[in-house]
Amino acid sequence: MEPRDSRVTIHMAASLDGFIARKDGRVDWLETSDEFAGGQTTDPGFVEAFLATIDCYVMGSHTYETALRFDADGLGWPYGEKPTFVLTSRELPRARDTVEFYSGDLAGFVNGRLRTEFRSIWFVGGGVVCSDCLRLGLADEIRYSILPILIGDGLTFIKRLDRDIPLHLADVKAYQDGRVELRFEVIRATISDN
Repeated sequence: MEPRDSRVTIHMAASLDGFIARKDGRVDWLETSDEFAGGQTTDPGFVEAFLATIDCYVMGSHTYETALRFDADGLGWPYGEKPTFVLTSRELPRARDTVEFYSGDLAGFVNGRLRTEFRSIWFVGGGVVCSDCLRLGLADEIRYSILPILIGDGLTFIKRLDRDIPLHLADVKAYQDGRVELRFEVIRATISDN
């Protein structure tokens, strides 16, 4: 039984041309030097307060490996001390006590476990995992951050959807670093839609 107030958010950062990583998985383009004077600031206090609202993270194995590289390169572990669930059938190193690996029925895992334990559940990559979340009707919202860069080729955000998924634009924010964040509510199909 899922709590009424649990919320599944898909969050993705992408280049303006819609890529979430280069073909080899690198995300070196995430740091840009753009400045937009009219944008909102994201000082450390704002970021810390926002991250405190997230209860757990869900990701695929490639996103997890990217986070491990960030940590190994001295950039830190991006998910703090929050529970982090990695969807994979591969053997991967468990870098933190907060990391748990899962392989199996995604809908059962989200609805049967995550929604009962956590209020704010964030899917943070990659494209296949986020697509599965949408395809299975698990997502409540999508937060899509567009960075001011074109990279020309790479891995796309959404893969293998079997139908259109209607969305409602709920919010738009522009930041001083040139990033634009779109927040969409997922419109649930009704019985009459089938």
